[in-house]
Formats: sequence, C-alpha cells, structure tokens
Amino acid sequence: MTIPVQVRLQAAAVRALFALPGPLRRLIAGAPVRRDGQELALDAQLLLLLMRLSGNRLVDPGGVGPTRAATDLGRHVVSGPPIEPVATREITIPVEHGELAATLYTPAGLDTPSGLLLFFHGGGWVVGSRTSHDNTVRFLSERAGVRALSVEYRMAPEHIFPAAVDDALAAFDFAHAKAADLGADPERIAVGGDSAGGNLAAVTAQLATRRGGPAPAFQLLFYPATDASRHRRSRALFADGFFLTSADMDWFADHYAPESVDRTDPRLSPLLAADLTGLPPAYIATAGFDPLRDEGEAYARSLSEAGVTVALSRQPDLFHGYVNFLGIGRRFREATAEAAGALRLALSPR
Repeated sequence: MTIPVQVRLQAAAVRALFALPGPLRRLIAGAPVRRDGQELALDAQLLLLLMRLSGNRLVDPGGVGPTRAATDLGRHVVSGPPIEPVATREITIPVEHGELAATLYTPAGLDTPSGLLLFFHGGGWVVGSRTSHDNTVRFLSERAGVRALSVEYRMAPEHIFPAAVDDALAAFDFAHAKAADLGADPERIAVGGDSAGGNLAAVTAQLATRRGGPAPAFQLLFYPATDASRHRRSRALFADGFFLTSADMDWFADHYAPESVDRTDPRLSPLLAADLTGLPPAYIATAGFDPLRDEGEAYARSLSEAGVTVALSRQPDLFHGYVNFLGIGRRFREATAEAAGALRLALSPR
C-alpha cells in the first residue's frame, strides 16, 4: 500500500511535535485535564488536541466505508514504523463459511515451541483489521517473547452478531489443533484483543472452557467491552472529548447487534454469564478516561469473585485505544509494555 504524501507529512509533523521538550509540549497542550480524580497524561492530552485540530473522528460521518479507510490510514500517523525483527507468514484458517485470513508473527531468535497469542483486533466489530493493528501485535509478540496469530474475523454490518464470535472460537480451535505447524505449544495459547477484540477474547475463553476440552491458558484483555445491556458511570463521565464517544459506541453496537439481537446474551455481554468459574487467568487493562472503563473493571471483579486469577490494571491517565498509539510519545508504549510483561510471565515455559 502506498502511503499518501499528505499522511506521511502529517506523521512527520506529529513525531516532531512529540519530540519537543516537555514544558513546550505542556504549553501547546494547555492546562492539565482532570476528571474523576485522574489527570490525563501529557502525551494523551496532546494527541487529543491534534485530533480536534485536524478534525479526525473515530467514526466518519460518511459511514462504514470512509470510517474503515480512515482507520487504516490513521495507523501511519500514530503506530510508528514496523517493529523488527519480527517475521510474518500469512495463514489461512478453514471455517464453515469458507476461510479466515490471519498473520503469524514470529520474533527473531524465538525458541520452538513457544507460547502463542491469538489476537483479535478492536474497532467496534465494524472497523479495524490485521493491518490497523500490525504494530500493536508486533510489539506484544516481540516484548512478550511469543508468537502471535492475528485473525481477520467477519465484521458488521455485513455479518452481524454472532458471526465474529463463531470466527473467534474457530480460530482458537485451529490454533490449538495446528499448534505444531505454527511453532507453538498447544498448552500455552492465550487469547487477547483490544476493545471489541477484548470482548471476543473474553467470550472465546468462556465458550471454550464451558464446552470442555482445549481452552486458552490466559486472557489478555485491553479495555474490553463486556456488557452491551446497560450504561455505567464512566459512559456518562467520558461521553465526549476522549476519542471514543458514547455516540460512537451506539453506532458500533447498532451495526453489530441490531434490534433483533438480545444484548444480554453472554456471547455479546460476557459480564452477564451465569458462571465465570474455571476460566483462565486474565490481565485486564482499562483506561481512566474511557467510557468502557467501568464495565471492564466490573468484569475483572466478577472474575475474581468467581475464583479466577485476575490482574486488573487501570491506566488512569490514558484514554481508549492506547495500544494503537505506539509510534508517538512514551506513555502509550509504557502502558502496553506492562501488558506484554504480563503475557510473557503467563506463557513462560512451565
């Protein structure tokens, strides 16, 4: 894909801005933003300012097509150059309806077999792709010392709930059955993802555990959507002005789970599952300035109450989507590196 000149110039300007001394960046960003006892990180505040000035919005008024295109282009501005040395190989996953495309990431010097992260990208079940999350998966794979398989599941509105769920579970079954071909240990497979991808990872862990047989060894959930049936306090606190808005969430949910869908179904709202016992250990990251914050933390509490080992890590100074901003500033990488450390520990050889 050829990157438009305008996008390359914008990326260079953003990098230059974030390279300025801290006091100068603070002067540009303005007074610190505080809400709910939290202070927004300078890197996060500066990025939000740039988004406002450029008119960038998560959901394009033009609809699904323009929103998808903008998401794929935007990564060139905020994700940074590809993290190397990480080898990639295209994988095809057979499913009932045909095939799923996937990319296998293998950091240089990695032993065989290794742990494997099965990753589902975010984007409200409507936008995003392996491409938009390429550097995120590279970062997690390289820092954690594991292979990663990033899956292109079916998205709405072309394929509404539960299509993405079916694909996610099929991808786990494939990863487990073909672990040797992937260079992975079938007993050390984690499921993970961000936002809608975190939702799919959590649901996959539940479904695989409840049916018996192979199940994930770990869950890596970044600001997961866990309850589509109600709004919590953070949904109102951070309804607008912090990248993901409450209106955006309605737009995504209405595409993925229209009126015909029961939004209390645990395959959509994993927090509402009747039984959470016996699930694999989890690292759940939330962002302080995120409308999804409270439902992610509610899921962590419910897992813990069910006897599941959970590490809940709120990043109080960040907003939704931070794992995609690894190419600018330092704070986004710091938060994502913490999660990679948890994954490394969880999938270390026993």
